Amino acid sequence: LDGVVDSEKVKSNNLDVKIPKSELEAEEKGMEEEPPRESDSNILDVSSDYPRDKHISIQRHLADLEKLADLREDEKKPCPLCPEEKFKACYSHKLHRHLQNLHWKVSVEFEGYRMCICHLSCRPVKPNLVGDQPFSKMGAHYHCIICSATITRRTDMIGHINRHVNKGETESRFITVRAPKSSYEVVKESATDVQVLPNHSTPQKTDSYYNPKMKLNRQLIFCALAVLSGERKPIECLDAFGATGIMGLQWAKHLRSSVKVTINDCNENSVTMIKENCHLNKMKVKLNIKEEDDETTGDGEENSDTIEVTKMDANVIMHLRSFDFIHLDPFGTSVNYLDSAFKNVRSLGIVSLTSTDISSLYAKAQHVALRHYGCNIVRTEYYKELAARIVIAAVTRAAARCNKGIEVLLAVALEHFVLVVVRVLRGPTPADDSAKKIRYLIHCQWCEERVFQKEGNMVEENPYQQLPCDCHGSMPGKTAVVLGPLWSGALFNTGFLRRMLLEAVQYGLDEAQPLLKTLVCEAECTTLKHFSIHSPGDENKQEECGVYIKTTNTSTDSYLVHGKRKSEAVLRGTAKRPRAEHSAEHPPFYYNIHRHSIKGMNMPKLNKFLNYLSEAGYRVSRTHFDPMGVRTNAPLVQFKTILMKYSTPTYVGAQAEGPVHLPGDVQMGEGIPAAAEIKVEEEAECVEDDKSAVAAAVLAQSYPTHYAAD
Repeated sequence: LDGVVDSEKVKSNNLDVKIPKSELEAEEKGMEEEPPRESDSNILDVSSDYPRDKHISIQRHLADLEKLADLREDEKKPCPLCPEEKFKACYSHKLHRHLQNLHWKVSVEFEGYRMCICHLSCRPVKPNLVGDQPFSKMGAHYHCIICSATITRRTDMIGHINRHVNKGETESRFITVRAPKSSYEVVKESATDVQVLPNHSTPQKTDSYYNPKMKLNRQLIFCALAVLSGERKPIECLDAFGATGIMGLQWAKHLRSSVKVTINDCNENSVTMIKENCHLNKMKVKLNIKEEDDETTGDGEENSDTIEVTKMDANVIMHLRSFDFIHLDPFGTSVNYLDSAFKNVRSLGIVSLTSTDISSLYAKAQHVALRHYGCNIVRTEYYKELAARIVIAAVTRAAARCNKGIEVLLAVALEHFVLVVVRVLRGPTPADDSAKKIRYLIHCQWCEERVFQKEGNMVEENPYQQLPCDCHGSMPGKTAVVLGPLWSGALFNTGFLRRMLLEAVQYGLDEAQPLLKTLVCEAECTTLKHFSIHSPGDENKQEECGVYIKTTNTSTDSYLVHGKRKSEAVLRGTAKRPRAEHSAEHPPFYYNIHRHSIKGMNMPKLNKFLNYLSEAGYRVSRTHFDPMGVRTNAPLVQFKTILMKYSTPTYVGAQAEGPVHLPGDVQMGEGIPAAAEIKVEEEAECVEDDKSAVAAAVLAQSYPTHYAAD
């Protein structure tokens, strides 16, 4: 074009933009005359050492935009946001109207800044052929103040900014910016100090996420690592998602030379904060080989106070190195990292994962559970245990793909997370044995009875026959659904839980001790009053996959196995023995006593009801999944029968509480007047009528089809 003069390239927002020389001189001159303002140095509360300047189309006031044009009455000036081909140089009054009407009025406002429309060649546009010559169309666009993206339409720009706001994203997500140290807070947990940001509890608004509600989760993982450190020393452990590094710092600070801790995170700000927290706790930092600029401890300086800090993707570091203990705690589901975790984990090592995608696991977003875990679920009374079995099934499939099997040591599902801790068994035989424990579950939607499908590939004519209830025969339509695939094995290892409890007592972890006691009782399916930490023969009752080997009944000795080859030999020897602990395995799932309470009846206290079930010959315990849940091997029919037997009727005129006895034969004295005899007989008849009415109502509620006609 004839009007284009020699231009030079100006780098703006990492894009090479060709701006005419006259515009460049006007822009530089305007920027020199413009006094520096403190408000322009920060965008979205970013520190003053912000590494890049905002685009010239983003300004606070119209006067700032006019200063870029350097308006003067006696000279013609070009528009700083339009190429000379689109808007030629003009006098100040015309340029002022142009800036106000074309750029400022159609701008997008965000936190005091205006993102004006830009007509420069920042955004590439396909050329159009006009005759024989290509005609380059200048595309109008906006520059995002947060991520520097170029958006064409104003409505799209507004939606783009709203999405950033809804996600809580700031410029620190796209550009490395360190917040001032004055904004840090120091939090102390388990004798470990960590620096966190003021918005540390919101993972989408900060790079260093710290949740104080997950303290119990961190204590349980520490106990599991402490048990493993007693089996072999030293062990290499990885915290794949460090954030503030508090979990790895607790490992290194309390276990000392027993562990070699590696804290990893893929975010630069988190890695910097982890290093600062290590120095805050007087720990030396050993950086990975790629980081040559930072401080290292040296090759020969390996001691108990050294923590290795890496900046990698979690999948990459687990593919490159082998570990004895791996903990995964991403924001959401962990299924994307399971294959890498089981790829190089050592034999008899431990993999623990914390899943916080409870909306999908607790059947609030069933389509997400199907997408992430390949599992079909519905909302049930035992939905928390269902979530734990879903995660374990995903872990089992990932381990089997790497020719490894698992033994579940611990499965906890609470309000905010699902924690699963498994031991890894190397070899195709353990992998096949673990894969066989993944089954489908048949769930009755009327009475909530449930049973795992039988093993085998043959199709049954009537799958409803596997359910103990008769709802299919008495209710119209289809009454049951198939859930899964789920883990059908045990959720706890009693011996490992007892050792975790001893570690919790030793290190003074008060929050974990009550939960571990409940888990031990739940694993043994016994009540709390029969619980004892130092019960004789504990090691003889449990086998921990090559760690605690089961001995004969006459001997109560147990021993630790160190090393890979010896443990595999012991495993081969114990595989030939009959596993008697299968019969003592805790029953799957539990019943909620409120869910099966009978209308019009006062149910007994939970502890008394547990005694009634135990006296009836059933194994029974409470469960951590539900405070009103009862884990028992009693069928649902017997569960309801015993509950109804010891429930007392609730009367409208309730004179007194307690069990109501039938009046039977009334013994009358000879000296009672006739009027009194009639009154006593009428009261007895009323009591008997009320008892009959309540009993009929109970039977009609439990068996509606048989008593509908009556």
